[in-house]
Amino acid sequence: MRSNQVLDFLEFVEGQKNQSVRQLLDKILHQSRLMTKAEAGTIFIARSRGAKRWLEAASAQNDAIPVSRADFTVPIGPGTIAGYVADRGKTLLVDDVYGIPARSPYKFNPKFEHKSYKTRSMFCFPLKNFQDEVIGVVQLINCRPNKSRPPVPFKAAVADLVAPIARVVGHSLERAEMLEQIKLKNLKLRERNRQLDEQRAHIEALQGETEEAFQLSIRLLARASEIHDEETGNHIVRVNEYSYYIAKTLGMPDTWCDEMRYSAQLHDVGKMSVDSAVLKKKGGLDPAEREEMNRHTVYGYRILSASPRLKLGAEIALSHHEKWDGTGYPNGTKGEAIPISARIVQIADVYDALRSQRPYKPAFDHEKSVHIITIGDERIDPRAHFDPQIIELFKHNHLEFDAIWRRLHD
Repeated sequence: MRSNQVLDFLEFVEGQKNQSVRQLLDKILHQSRLMTKAEAGTIFIARSRGAKRWLEAASAQNDAIPVSRADFTVPIGPGTIAGYVADRGKTLLVDDVYGIPARSPYKFNPKFEHKSYKTRSMFCFPLKNFQDEVIGVVQLINCRPNKSRPPVPFKAAVADLVAPIARVVGHSLERAEMLEQIKLKNLKLRERNRQLDEQRAHIEALQGETEEAFQLSIRLLARASEIHDEETGNHIVRVNEYSYYIAKTLGMPDTWCDEMRYSAQLHDVGKMSVDSAVLKKKGGLDPAEREEMNRHTVYGYRILSASPRLKLGAEIALSHHEKWDGTGYPNGTKGEAIPISARIVQIADVYDALRSQRPYKPAFDHEKSVHIITIGDERIDPRAHFDPQIIELFKHNHLEFDAIWRRLHD
């Protein structure tokens, strides 16, 4: 009879391959109770985070009273019966939970007892994976061969009965959890790919347009990044022109200079993805808000890097807040490892910000702006911030910057 029961149980488990973890747990607990004549029971899943380990109740059943969804946890280790079994990895039979000796390493905790139900006998066994690690515990309560009589202790032979079953159940449970996690990750991956496909489609649409339409789309994209900024006016247009002038003066190739002329304006495009509450906040930012604001560099790179034609814009967006001494963000890139495009836009962006009125500062004149960029102030140390070569270029050609400012002043 016993061999038939075991065989039936194993066949049942093998037939549940397409069940969800929740369905599998409910059915395993039900079958375990049928085989052992347990009136009630709970099945736990072992969890851990760092050094902390606990059991999470996943399914609870009771023929005598209605049972709501299991939603409690038990620490793994000496103390509770289930926690002790999970810690030791061994089966435990308790004839009377209220008669457990005082010196026992486990106790029955009445706080989990239903007010209208009395636990007496208990049979608790671990579920293990292929590595012989405990991944769950089945706790069966009150053996009742005859429903009209009080519960009796579980027979010792029941432990031998479930021994071959517990390992197979553990393997099936681990397999079901892994498959469920894979399905969840696949769902997230599909959603992420869908979002990326939408972005790529937008970029590809830009690439398929005429040059004039492409340039218009780029300007609109750059303008969109300033939607929450106040009094920015022609800021992005001037940054384009400063950057183009620096690139030409440095002797960069004409095609590269032309690309800089429309890529520079995209340096802050990542602000479209920054939390609007952070962008619109008046006054200083707390550390978490500052971290979110700084991530506009990464957001911008992600937006632009999907297009080969916007590759220069992507590297500018990512690196225009890096500093020559390596103290910038987001990656702490240092010196000539910072792309030359980003080093150019950095000084162009700073000069225009100094000349412009902002909610937190007045507009500075050209002379004061030149002094800050070349000599420094309480916020800017030119030797730490900027490429020395570009600083020298700026010192000898700063009047050209003023001319661009005046020509494109709002």
